[in-house]
Amino acid sequence: MYRIPPLLIVILLIGLNVLAQDLNYAKKTINTLTSKKYWGRGYTKGGMAKAANFIEKEFKKFSLAPIDGKDFQQYFSFPVNTFPNQMELQVNGKKLIAGRDFIVHQASRGIVATDSLIKKDSLTYLGKNTELTINLKTKLTWSVSQRASDFTLIDIDKKALPNEPSTVKINIQNKEEINFTASNVIAMVKGTRQPDSLLVFTAHYDHLGGMGNQTYFPGANDNASGVAMLLDLAKYYAAHPQKHSIVFMAFAAEEAGLLGSKYFTENPLFPLKNIRFLWNLDLMGNGDIGATIVNATLHPQEFALLNKINGEKKYLPKINPRGKAANSDHYFFSERGVPAFFLYTQGGVSAYHDVNDIAKTLPLIAYENLFKLFVTFNDRLIN
Repeated sequence: MYRIPPLLIVILLIGLNVLAQDLNYAKKTINTLTSKKYWGRGYTKGGMAKAANFIEKEFKKFSLAPIDGKDFQQYFSFPVNTFPNQMELQVNGKKLIAGRDFIVHQASRGIVATDSLIKKDSLTYLGKNTELTINLKTKLTWSVSQRASDFTLIDIDKKALPNEPSTVKINIQNKEEINFTASNVIAMVKGTRQPDSLLVFTAHYDHLGGMGNQTYFPGANDNASGVAMLLDLAKYYAAHPQKHSIVFMAFAAEEAGLLGSKYFTENPLFPLKNIRFLWNLDLMGNGDIGATIVNATLHPQEFALLNKINGEKKYLPKINPRGKAANSDHYFFSERGVPAFFLYTQGGVSAYHDVNDIAKTLPLIAYENLFKLFVTFNDRLIN
């Protein structure tokens, strides 16, 4: 019987550990980014800036270089409506919990009032003496607004109210940040033979931030999972340089309207025509029933290559094609002629833009195979 040399056994074990470590690193990264310290990677308590600094630190740890040789972060400013302080609501004398029982519409202005409610229809109630609207909902989801309107709109989970709402006591404070400063975090692994030809990975690191001073939105799947994949790929390519340069871009303010990627395409740090292909990584946490590719119909040759690889390797149960969509950070690159795919996973947990998008319940069932799919595709594409 053939005896495997001890050195080969060590090498094989190291290889297995590397595969396992990829997933462990992803879990650790997601746990970090969804922790209270980063406060939803949003617009209060310095959450977004803390996340940007964390990503820069990881790039430096893997010995990646900034694009311009000096700075990893590309700063820009924009207005945003925030809710940094009071977030209190009582209906029929019952105290409701922000994020769990109710959310305030992202464009709402602050309000302090005690009022009675007038029923408009079975799901809508209006303040008798205030510009307040309450809607009863079966699911609560939040977003980001760049400006405050002249109204206050509250969505309440129907399950939180056993009786029809009749009275309300409310204390909500908003703050319009006219020039909120954020940054894209960008690094590269220089190509060994064709450094001016670029393969690009992008992922937005921001999420919704906090609603008041007690509730924040962790954003595990959306998009700590994409940042984990971005950083994991950065670690891999730093150890395995390619003939083409590999660029990694973590964008801010995607949830506020794709603002970080829009700013970069208007102020690029390298010619966009140099991008051979771009992958946008968003919602990487599921995948038990497959994934969808936005822009598949725009780039049929690349989509055929992707499906061929998946057919050979059986990385995902299915890869679904989708057309053009302005639903993540690939969009403004596509509008400027950059060949790009946006991949998002399907199945698994359904938490989205709510307080239930947490690291603990994120399955990451396809994570390792997705990693292999990206690496294999890039290798086939450039070779």
